[in-house]
Amino acid sequence: MTISGTTRVFQILGDPVAQVRAPEVFNHLFRRHGADAVLVPAQVPPANFADYVRHALVARNVDGLWLAIPHKTAMVELLDRCDRLGRIAGAVNAARRNADSSIEGALFDGVGFVKALDEFGIAVPGTRALVVGVGGGGVAIATSLAARGAGRIALFDNAPGRAAEVAQRLVAAFGVDAIVAASADPAGFDLVVNSTPLGLKPDDPLPFDVSRLDARAAVVDILMKNQPTPLLRACHARGITAHPGYEMLVQQIPEYLSFFGYDDIAQAVQADASDVRELLIPR
Repeated sequence: MTISGTTRVFQILGDPVAQVRAPEVFNHLFRRHGADAVLVPAQVPPANFADYVRHALVARNVDGLWLAIPHKTAMVELLDRCDRLGRIAGAVNAARRNADSSIEGALFDGVGFVKALDEFGIAVPGTRALVVGVGGGGVAIATSLAARGAGRIALFDNAPGRAAEVAQRLVAAFGVDAIVAASADPAGFDLVVNSTPLGLKPDDPLPFDVSRLDARAAVVDILMKNQPTPLLRACHARGITAHPGYEMLVQQIPEYLSFFGYDDIAQAVQADASDVRELLIPR
């Protein structure tokens, strides 16, 4: 990849940021398709986040930002416009500077998640889903499940006030049966999602008791590090269908590309994402 004075620059902001996979994927796609663009990671502490964003987007060759943990919710306050899913969820994972210098945000985590369910053959309408962890990723997933017509969405988080706030927003926006779960007990659910960081460290406990899963339940662990995670291994040992988070990221890639104006690349990836999967998914 050649970087020059004409290169369009994007940044992915996180704290930490060492775990992000987006730069290797998008820079591969920019190079393969001849786009004069680059995605660069930046570790930005929360205390400096707002100032950093305001100054970064002053640069006329910096066209937009990817947002990683923990900045997805904080970015919303800095936007001039936001898409519907991001507004309802109160989180975004992409922000661009428009021609009029306004900053517009969008949320793709949940879109990628439900598109991944399509790829797995897991139907959303009418499903009973438990989302464990209601941070930026979990909120996005719950919002897109509601938009797709899930029958019931239960939210569990160690901060119950956060789960209650999200449930209220989902009921108001979609009329879905959204509740706060008293625990992370997965019994009685068709789909159980781990959107906590549990599993990133070798000594982490499981996010829920796998022995309580219904035999026909499906599990998605959105983590992409330390694969297979302890949760996935425990599910497979029980014969439970369980998927890691790779496909969720794969399915977001065309959404990001279109949002930032690379429609031709987006269409190519949507038609055939095999080389992206080759990059992301261990063999």
